[in-house]
Amino acid sequence: MLGGFYGNLHRAVIKKVADHNMTTTTSWQTIIKRIDAYERLIRLDKPIGWLLLLWPTLSALWLAAAGRPHLNLVWIFVLGTILMRSAGCAVNDFADRKFDGQVQRTRDRPVATGEIKPWEALLVGAVLALLALLLILPLNRMVLWLAFAALLIAITYPFTKRFFIMPQAYLGIAFSMGIPMAFAAAQNALPPLVWVLLMANFFWVLAYDTEYAMVDREDDRKLGLKTSAITLGRYEVVTIMFCYALCLAIMIGVGIGQRLGIIYYSGLVLAAVIASYHYLLIRDRNPERCFKAFRHNHWFGLTIFVGVALDYALRVGAWPQSS
Repeated sequence: MLGGFYGNLHRAVIKKVADHNMTTTTSWQTIIKRIDAYERLIRLDKPIGWLLLLWPTLSALWLAAAGRPHLNLVWIFVLGTILMRSAGCAVNDFADRKFDGQVQRTRDRPVATGEIKPWEALLVGAVLALLALLLILPLNRMVLWLAFAALLIAITYPFTKRFFIMPQAYLGIAFSMGIPMAFAAAQNALPPLVWVLLMANFFWVLAYDTEYAMVDREDDRKLGLKTSAITLGRYEVVTIMFCYALCLAIMIGVGIGQRLGIIYYSGLVLAAVIASYHYLLIRDRNPERCFKAFRHNHWFGLTIFVGVALDYALRVGAWPQSS
């Protein structure tokens, strides 16, 4: 009789432990799934977005500091770029929540699928923007004012595709705001070079974001959205290549004006080769190859930045400063 009692007790304990372990496992799975949804919301799984922002910002910082930026500034701009891009993605998914589910490429985004509520996306965007603001508080007032302008442009961009025939041009401004901020941080001034660099970056953004728009062109047309790929029609490829050429031509002028050397120009030559490769990818207008060209633009920006940094470092011995 006692054996039966202890046997039942043993089975009850085993069942309770198993239920507890199952509950714990389920809880962890829920937490991990939630973290994954937030990661996809802010695109941490797809770093191409913040890399496209980072390289022109760092190029501007190196030029503003003549190759000797303070390492603290470097880290502030790296982290700030990631935070602001992530905040922009959250706001973008909120703005496009009624469209993303109807576009093949974006239908699995967490707001579109209901994994994350629209108000959550806004909250995440606000928190990340606040963190970015706290990051730059030690810097001067000019940087702060430019940061507010950059934030305003970033949160309004997602809505431009509803009425503006070239929203990629608006993005060209949004993705160039790191340039004046870098000069403001390093020099507390906005010399003419700022606007030259901003113009070069504007044309580069117009090129790669039109490649991006070519991927979703048919879906966007059905939804009544406006993009440069739709507006330009069959002239989109030639326009993209023209924008690459304008970007590189302006950067040649920057090199001449700043008395940069052969290492810098070698970087521009390599960037031109990369742009030529993009032409081979987009000329047949295949969406998958256009998307590949878009993602490959990371190398275009990186090449120009490395050319700037190495030219200062190896030609005149200018390296980032730690004190």
